[in-house]
Amino acid sequence: MKKIYIIFILLCSCFLLNAQTKAQADDAYAKKNFAKAAQIYEELLQKNGESADVYNNLGNSYYKQNEIAKAILNYERALLLNPGDNDTRASLEFVKSKTVDKITPASEMFFITWTKDLINTQSEKSWANLAIVTFIITLLMVALYIFGNKVIYRKIGFISAIAMLVICLTSNVFAYEKKTELISHDSAIIMTPSVPIKNTPNGEGTDLFVLHEGTKVTIKDNTMKNWKEIKLEDGNVGWVQTKDIEII
Repeated sequence: MKKIYIIFILLCSCFLLNAQTKAQADDAYAKKNFAKAAQIYEELLQKNGESADVYNNLGNSYYKQNEIAKAILNYERALLLNPGDNDTRASLEFVKSKTVDKITPASEMFFITWTKDLINTQSEKSWANLAIVTFIITLLMVALYIFGNKVIYRKIGFISAIAMLVICLTSNVFAYEKKTELISHDSAIIMTPSVPIKNTPNGEGTDLFVLHEGTKVTIKDNTMKNWKEIKLEDGNVGWVQTKDIEII
């Protein structure tokens, strides 16, 4: 019994220590000591693992220090964990407006854009939970259809079961898409103030174009250690040194 009490006390102590550290970071931010706040938030992430809230606060701290690339990087990481956070998304769009590169996304069918926006309203866990709930409702509606003693009840059960099944399957697909995005690590942020993008993975290659800090890229080829082939939203591709980017 004593061992249980000791473990309980240690867990409570760890929780209070972490809460105090978070409070210290928030306090440093409130006092405009943004460098100290950023340092504590970084330590929290290393100690406790990923947190959308901490990433968001870290992004705010870096933005206040005019470190645009690091701010964008952490806002993007926060949105990976909590894509429905409109405050973080607004902060990201605001900071992105201050970057040098203005990339116009390649045109795509409206329903593809709409679907992507819909998927990004929820996290992988939220879509998975919705799939579970709608599956349970589907079973209940099937039972209503089979055992309903009136025609109207059976109609309601039949139509509702189909609707819930469609939502369940769609939610599972969306959860899979968000899970893939979360674990794929195929997006990165340019961290160097200015970097030439090459046509081949070596320093003697031809410069195709120049990117600046804060620009988001998709990694097409991750097989080399020192070079990565990247793709921009407008479809342009090229090679960049690994040291000039950081994976989201």
